[in-house]
Amino acid sequence: MSGILEGKRVLITGVLMESSIAFHAAKLAQEQGAEIILTAFPRPTLTERIAKKLPKPTKVIELDVTNDEHLGRLADLVGEELGGLDGVVHSIGFAPQDALGGNFLNTPFESVATAMHVSAYSLKSLTTACLPLMQNGGSVVGLTFDAQYAWPQYDWMGPAKAALEATSRYLARDLGKQNIRCNLISAGPIGSMAAKSIPGFSDLAAVWDSRSPLEWDLKDPEPAGKGIVALLSDWFPKTTGEIVHVDGGLHAIGA
Repeated sequence: MSGILEGKRVLITGVLMESSIAFHAAKLAQEQGAEIILTAFPRPTLTERIAKKLPKPTKVIELDVTNDEHLGRLADLVGEELGGLDGVVHSIGFAPQDALGGNFLNTPFESVATAMHVSAYSLKSLTTACLPLMQNGGSVVGLTFDAQYAWPQYDWMGPAKAALEATSRYLARDLGKQNIRCNLISAGPIGSMAAKSIPGFSDLAAVWDSRSPLEWDLKDPEPAGKGIVALLSDWFPKTTGEIVHVDGGLHAIGA
């Protein structure tokens, strides 16, 4: 029996560590039959090293999503490798240290602007850079952290994720006529490199210990990776503009 991504070609960003959700999405995508290509920034060599742990070899392209030159050459580089694309995974987020860890009221706009550019606007810029390769439609999947709440220590990444969620809905609106779906996975906290950059991350993660209906494991990114692969597949042909929670059910629990 073939996998649910058999014949699909997928670009995946954000593979930084073996513990990252993006790594598990890449691994599962290959296991389900996809050809993949990875992007990396600022250290492509780190991603190349981690990529060796995937089931099959894959090319890594340097991509700074705030660099117009990088975005402008992306379609040509990916096209040379895969010919086209059926899916794109956006697993990119960054905020300067002064935008996190309880500094919300004192964060300068320059830091807020950086967080918004890298974490939210990049979904649009990455997707439009890939559009020439998605002539037969496809699926764009991003990662969010439920932006309907104000989380401990998360500060300006919260508004950045809210902007990401709104951006996904507008992309769903404008790309539907090209048969391109755009959805997000809202994952629970994972002990990834991104998490380690958040001061006081343990305070945020502790919320899951008391409120999550399903037991949540900070060391297990695979459930979120499976959610990404499912949305990349043809099993959600008419789902777009959606946020699928893979968070142990915490989003449904008030207290």
